[in-house]
Amino acid sequence: MTDRMPRSVRRAASGGLTTLIAAAVVALAAGCASPPSHFYTLSGDAATATAGRAMPANPAFLIQVPAVNVPEQVAKTQLVVQRDAARVDVLEEHRWASPPADEIRRALSTALTRRLDTIDVADAAVPPGVPVYRVSVDVQRFESWPGERAALDAVWSVRSLATQSVMTCRSTLSEPVGAGYDALVAGHRKAVGELAGRISAGVRAMAAQPAGTTAGSGMATPAAVRCPLDTGATQAAD
Repeated sequence: MTDRMPRSVRRAASGGLTTLIAAAVVALAAGCASPPSHFYTLSGDAATATAGRAMPANPAFLIQVPAVNVPEQVAKTQLVVQRDAARVDVLEEHRWASPPADEIRRALSTALTRRLDTIDVADAAVPPGVPVYRVSVDVQRFESWPGERAALDAVWSVRSLATQSVMTCRSTLSEPVGAGYDALVAGHRKAVGELAGRISAGVRAMAAQPAGTTAGSGMATPAAVRCPLDTGATQAAD
């Protein structure tokens, strides 16, 4: 019967079939395409606040913020979210721009240098004659509860490199969050900012400490410095 069709009809039928096949291929490809990935960072607010801000010419002291430790189960670029106390989901389509340890270190460094009007010399040579305080952070809990809270529990210390006096504190923070992963990340950003505020108070308290000496020797002795009471941080074992 096809042979009896006029050539124009056969051509139109063939063209229609080609169009249908092309449409099916496009639909299949769209169905197989991976959903777009979303990337988040913790340093957005602090970076915006310091954009265009001149570095201090002669800071009273310097800080070092070395690498931050985080729990192994969240030390990945994918967001790890809690479904309940015993179950988590690893989100392939929602990721940190860099590993969480790097995100937290960068956000803390930026916030601390802004709050203390100083420079982080963790990766640079230290000039002579300027006090340096090393800020070490061990994140023991970094939990993401979508639509509920962003939780951060960290033990942190401030050590004077001149006297080796040290302050070791613990901060437990929980920020309520709304629905969506943007809100969850904003909660973590706020918690890290609050942690930076407490550490800043610790650095200032350490900088205000007189250099200790051993009686009769004139040699500096390391001393344990108490955490500032007004920051909400608690004393932790060194």
